[in-house]
Amino acid sequence: MILIMAVIPEVKIERSIHHIIPCAVGNPIFKSVAEAQEQLMDIYERLDDMNADTAEARAANILHGLGFTREMQLKKCKDFSGGWRMRIALARALYVKPHLLLLDEPTNHLDLDACVWLEEELKTYKRILVVISHSQDFLNGVCTNIVHLDKKRLKYYTGNYDAFIKTRLELLENQMKQYNWEQDQIAHMKNYIARFGHGSAKLARQAQSKEKTLAKMVAQGLTEKVSSDKCVSFFFPSCGTIPPPVIMVQNVSFRYKDDGPLIYKNLEFGIDLDTRLALVGPNGAGKSTLLKLLYGDLIPTEGMIRKNSHLRIARYHQHLHELLDLDVSPLEYMMKSFPDIKEKEEMRKIIGRYGLTGRQQVCPIRQLSDGQRCRVVFAYLAWQAPHLLLLDEPTNHLDMETIDALAEAISEFEGGMVLVSHDFRLINQVAEEIWVCENETVTKWQGDILTYKSHLKDKITKAEAKSDGQDDVGAAASSIAIVKSSQL
Repeated sequence: MILIMAVIPEVKIERSIHHIIPCAVGNPIFKSVAEAQEQLMDIYERLDDMNADTAEARAANILHGLGFTREMQLKKCKDFSGGWRMRIALARALYVKPHLLLLDEPTNHLDLDACVWLEEELKTYKRILVVISHSQDFLNGVCTNIVHLDKKRLKYYTGNYDAFIKTRLELLENQMKQYNWEQDQIAHMKNYIARFGHGSAKLARQAQSKEKTLAKMVAQGLTEKVSSDKCVSFFFPSCGTIPPPVIMVQNVSFRYKDDGPLIYKNLEFGIDLDTRLALVGPNGAGKSTLLKLLYGDLIPTEGMIRKNSHLRIARYHQHLHELLDLDVSPLEYMMKSFPDIKEKEEMRKIIGRYGLTGRQQVCPIRQLSDGQRCRVVFAYLAWQAPHLLLLDEPTNHLDMETIDALAEAISEFEGGMVLVSHDFRLINQVAEEIWVCENETVTKWQGDILTYKSHLKDKITKAEAKSDGQDDVGAAASSIAIVKSSQL
């Protein structure tokens, strides 16, 4: 089945029509032709309720928003990779407009354009939405309520993610004040009881009174001490300096096939150790391709990429953690990768800097979560002491605390960085320049990532017609995010 038809559930209903018509006459299932006609009328009524006449246009609009071109919409679903199939599943969920929509990391396989489109789409979703996401910017734009999972307990907050952070900090501050006050009172009463419990009758009665007050406080429940969230830290060792230019891209053109379209044409630019740039642009514009060209995984069709002979490059991409040896532990993997480090305790300290502690360091990598495997990869890349980081979607499988730790480590990194990411907040934290990949070239964006996001919103508003579909009257409208504490 071609993609656009796979998104539309009405196709299955229409198929049932074609099944009923030839089978109606003479079939004992139908007592009469009139009964078959009645079933057909029921099906047609369902199609009318679904606005079937506009089904294909609505499906095409959703697919376009998620990055599928018209040509791609006519391809068969089996021809798409895993990441694109995730987009197809998301498109189907959005198309049917369920009363309850559950989304688990919906932005993971999207580019910035699709993230902005999805955010704008979900802002107007008039039914219940529950979403889990590591993208703080996305949660701020979409969610009206936050459910925080901390120490196996759920707590409900109103407002978006920023409001949740502010409210939670205020509550924790008040909790700490209450805890300190209670502990002071308890210490004072215990001291009084110890000093005067066996004194004069008057003092003894006062001591007994305080003892009852203390027992009552304990029975009613004391305020729990505020425990700090587990801190995650990343670290990139000093890479030293090398003379510029680090990389020179000279008149580079590239296409994947001799008869295929050009991805880039006549590129000219340089990269040095002070380069901090993010590559943005629509899907298929060649962002990941450019990183592969810079790293050396791809060879230019025309032109040349010159690199400093002493340059060390570390390239992170979405599937790198899948290449790990799953049968060894992170400790064994790192000891084998860096034989100069002889002591296991020293290596354990290194791995611990990336949020892997205790048993996580010595168990087989296959027992680690995707996020923990990504930390092994970052430890491996960082300890190569690279001069240049090429990061392709580094936030996939990372939680918000880890993303912030990564951003801080990149900010303190002495070398250069080229980033491809769908996380607006990470880009805003670490990128000093925004380059747009589009129309076979790269162009410097005159502004920051937030102005680029505004540009994408304006572009979506102008390009898309308003949906003609009407939401159910009286349907609940609520967007809830589930946020998990880093302590779990």
